[in-house]
Amino acid sequence: MTNNSFNGLGMGLGNLSRLSHAKSRSISAENFSGEKGKGGMATEGTGKNCARDLGQGWKISPSIIIPPKSTFTLATIQGPGAIVHMWTTTFPKHWRSLILRAYWDEEESPSIETPYGDFFANGWGERCNINSLPIAVNPAGGMNSYWEMPFRKSAHLTLENLGEQEVVLYYQIDYVLTEVAEDMAYFHAQWRRSNPLPYKQVHTILDGVKGKGHYVGTYLAWQVNSNGWWGEGEVKFYLDGDNEFPTICGTGTEDYFGGAWNFEHPQGTYGTYSTMFLGLPQMIQPDGLYRSQQRFGMYRWHIMDPIRFEEDLRVTIQALGWRSGQRYLPLQDDIASTGFWYQTEPHAPFISSIYLDMLEII
Repeated sequence: MTNNSFNGLGMGLGNLSRLSHAKSRSISAENFSGEKGKGGMATEGTGKNCARDLGQGWKISPSIIIPPKSTFTLATIQGPGAIVHMWTTTFPKHWRSLILRAYWDEEESPSIETPYGDFFANGWGERCNINSLPIAVNPAGGMNSYWEMPFRKSAHLTLENLGEQEVVLYYQIDYVLTEVAEDMAYFHAQWRRSNPLPYKQVHTILDGVKGKGHYVGTYLAWQVNSNGWWGEGEVKFYLDGDNEFPTICGTGTEDYFGGAWNFEHPQGTYGTYSTMFLGLPQMIQPDGLYRSQQRFGMYRWHIMDPIRFEEDLRVTIQALGWRSGQRYLPLQDDIASTGFWYQTEPHAPFISSIYLDMLEII
């Protein structure tokens, strides 16, 4: 029996031997359209001078240059099909000034809108290796996404350069052309930042999500602005009409990310880790000169335990430390989040605006 439609199971080893009529395609600077039999044909490109003794077919167009204040189209694909892998690399100084967007089925409002680095769980502009199932970041800055991204009519991916410098980008987007099963939802990702978080308020990871779907991941780039332990806050999921109180409430920040007891191991040290579904892979310490605060990068992928909703979703996290008398202290930290989820379309347009100053790492 052959598999004639994309059903979200193709990445599993249990289906690796199963035959399919899906057509494998790939878009890169060596084949901007992904058209069959059209890879490596470039006669102009960033590698032309390097290949001057070899000619066509010898890595003439391995990368592209994105001018300042401009948007580059990474891919335009006519469906149905699904993006199954993305690889890309550029210099860390650009990771927060590049905005990745994706539009499914000719929609006007993007379903993905995040800074480039945060999408790959690297929000601080300093490389951190990630060894997880959907996101892998490898030496020295190879960014990989294995999030499934199905579409029925079309996929349109762009990268906007908000910065003042040109960006050299290497990339490859691997996809399949095939029928998409009726119950497949669309991939979404949204970035938000509280800098600093107002006193006694919570950081909102997602709000205003309307439709049916499931939440699949959280990445946080967290700067601590106070002394002492900072991770007592709870993560809360408000589902399908929840108002004052959520249906799902965690027990603490390090608990939500799969750690315990302040992430402290060995004693007196933060124990960094990166696993298939959760991790604290990055900890940036003050240097006694220009770096004044501790910074952390954390991810939690709800792949085995998606948070399912029928109508709407809101996700928040508290920032809590300790004050005298064993009392909680509401913190005013710098928290940037990226929430990842699948849902039916159309989706509610994102209300948060992204501009260069709010992205800046200072």
